[in-house]
Amino acid sequence: MDTFKLAWRNLWRAKRRTLVTVGATAFALFMTIIYSGLITGYLEDMEATVVDLEVGDLQIHGDSYLKRPSLYERVEDSDALVKALEAEGFEAAPRLLGAGLAALHDSSAGVNFRAIEPELDRGVSEVYTKVEKGKWVSDEDPRGVVIGKRLAHTLGAGLGDEIVVLSQGADGSMANDAYPVRGILGAISEPVDRGGIYMTASAFRELMVVPEGAHQIIARRPASMTLEAASARAREIAGDQADTRSWRELMPTMASMLDSAKAAMVLVFGVVYFAIAIVILNAMLMAVFERIREFGVLKALGVGPGGVLALVYVETLLQTLLAIGIAVLLSLPVNYYMVNTGLDLSAMGDVSVIGVSWNPVWKSAVDLSTYTTPITTLSVIVLLAVLYPALKAAFIKPVTAMRYR
Repeated sequence: MDTFKLAWRNLWRAKRRTLVTVGATAFALFMTIIYSGLITGYLEDMEATVVDLEVGDLQIHGDSYLKRPSLYERVEDSDALVKALEAEGFEAAPRLLGAGLAALHDSSAGVNFRAIEPELDRGVSEVYTKVEKGKWVSDEDPRGVVIGKRLAHTLGAGLGDEIVVLSQGADGSMANDAYPVRGILGAISEPVDRGGIYMTASAFRELMVVPEGAHQIIARRPASMTLEAASARAREIAGDQADTRSWRELMPTMASMLDSAKAAMVLVFGVVYFAIAIVILNAMLMAVFERIREFGVLKALGVGPGGVLALVYVETLLQTLLAIGIAVLLSLPVNYYMVNTGLDLSAMGDVSVIGVSWNPVWKSAVDLSTYTTPITTLSVIVLLAVLYPALKAAFIKPVTAMRYR
């Protein structure tokens, strides 16, 4: 018996049922592939925003800085620690942090200072790519500052304007000076947007009278290291006198949200695959019951249970392959567009999630697993769903089948 030829013929004997089954399966697989790429892109973009712009893979602070942020709580030998991390394959950069008041004309606002060493900081943060107007902080212009988007709006500050900052120095003196606005950032996060001032480390040390040490060291892990392994190694390097935490420990709410989104994606896939299983089961049961007499004749002619079982499975395989081919062909141009262009949601304005600004252009992240995982899962679901109809057809008795009405 030519199983493939017979199976193909049987599919088109019930053309409407075959088209509905293939169409429903293809549509479900198509949506699963597109949804997978979209959600993966969203999750990767959110994590990249946290890691690349703000936090890094991990941070090192003075032992009690995170519990009681203070100008005096510093990692004293920060330069040596940065070099030790770099020797282990990390990229690291120190930062100095402070708070104060900024004013321009008749407006004022509370601000947070973020002092950096520009060249080193480029290795751990991509915030310099988010300058919307002007230029990033540079050692060539040590007094030039870059400010947050909303802070600029609050103060009415533009490029070249001099903002006056007021705070208290580490020696108890009044810290005040005027700094020209060198650049204005796009949306980063609530703290940066509303009150962030980036300046050079040299300008901060002069203003706040902090001659040495750093409040924070941001590090990026080697590509070959997991986040957990990198955090453990950094703790060993930093020792007990410093507080070393990964970005997931620093932002547990964000980490939990990303984990929950991944779990929700799996749940949605489960619902879709269950629906596909019901469609396949129903279609094949109908096909079996409509052809009971035909299976009886096959059994009477000497076709064994294995032959009938193979026939039903080949029919299902052909339908599944058609559905996979249609879904993949339809998804390729859609994914190409979503990866390279994406959905522009900028009309919604600046959107933030748990205080972190979200890229208004939603792009998909697509790799081989975007296709192989849904297709493999679909194939397994189909094989399981068709098992009962196939067994029923395989072990039917010829006499019973010939009398079936």
